[in-house]
Amino acid sequence: MKNKDIQALSVTELQGRIREEKETLEKLSLGHAVSPIESPAKLRTTRRTIARLVTELRKKENAAKN
Repeated sequence: MKNKDIQALSVTELQGRIREEKETLEKLSLGHAVSPIESPAKLRTTRRTIARLVTELRKKENAAKN
């Protein structure tokens, strides 16, 4: 997910996407623990996507406070 797409999301959409991405990361991690997945880079990209989403959510929450 690109930063432009993330910035266009509302706060509730961001929260939903974070929840979905965390579930995906959990499934990937468990699958990788049992047997190595084809592309371990998916773990890294999912973690980074979560970080981008959380960062944008914090920005929007801080902007709403001020």
